[in-house]
Amino acid sequence: MKEFSALEKQLLSTIADIESVPTGAYNIREDGRLKGRSTTENIDIVSKTDKSGIDIFIKPNTKNQRVDIPVIITKSGLNDLVYNDFYVGENADVLIVAGCGIHNPGCDTARHDGIHTFHVGKNAKVKYVEKHYGEGDGSGERILNPTTVVEIDEGGYLEMETVQIKGVDSTVRTTNAVLGKDATLIIREKIMTHGKQTAETHFTVDLNGENSGAHVISRSVAKDSSHQVYNSLVNGNNKCNGHTECDAIIMDNGTVSAIPRINANCVDATLIHEAAIGKIAGEQLVKLMSLGLTEKQAEEEIVNGFLK
Repeated sequence: MKEFSALEKQLLSTIADIESVPTGAYNIREDGRLKGRSTTENIDIVSKTDKSGIDIFIKPNTKNQRVDIPVIITKSGLNDLVYNDFYVGENADVLIVAGCGIHNPGCDTARHDGIHTFHVGKNAKVKYVEKHYGEGDGSGERILNPTTVVEIDEGGYLEMETVQIKGVDSTVRTTNAVLGKDATLIIREKIMTHGKQTAETHFTVDLNGENSGAHVISRSVAKDSSHQVYNSLVNGNNKCNGHTECDAIIMDNGTVSAIPRINANCVDATLIHEAAIGKIAGEQLVKLMSLGLTEKQAEEEIVNGFLK
């Protein structure tokens, strides 16, 4: 694969920390087409034959390897839909880095919908990082709608870090997970909206297995006239531990709705939900401004620390 152009490098660096052709297993998609691919002895990537997307096969006992599957869009008017399935073998331990960056230079909408399904095998461990970013001087919207489906077998572990950096006009983020015995799911979501942007999050977790556990945590900032909705539902269907939490900062005329829910369907289910929404505390601003920062600089420092 050829080296990246300046625009490609900028987008890939922002969403996946890639500045040159990766080593190891990767699949890079640009404007609805395959840009480049590489497989390894333990990680195979195969194009689907019935629809757009790929299957990623990670052999059992694979350790300390990384898979990169970023998507970039550089054309206005493109509507990209892709299905990616991950099959993670028993006892594997891998890092999967995804994400989508949209550069929209025109007046038509640029959109990417990614449907990712994770089959996490017995005692396997996966860390999944997904970043979303939009830019471009055109008037066309930048829309990203990620859907994630998770199945975790006995003793499996999946940690998800999902980040919306900026520049996304509209997003609906949906995650559905089913956990088996002794399985663990950790989700950390961070979202920034500004202007008139909208963002919706929908989490549903079924703790079906004995001693399964889930922690779903969302942190968000709504600036200007943007609007966010956070929905989460944790179903405790066995002896389990579940926690869902939403913390949000509202600024200017931003609005946030948080609906964390828990259903205890077993007497041995232990479930907790939390939600907190508010503006930046005045004393925090005063303290930072006393150190020489302007009010705007102080707000930026507080927001950056909150989303870390």
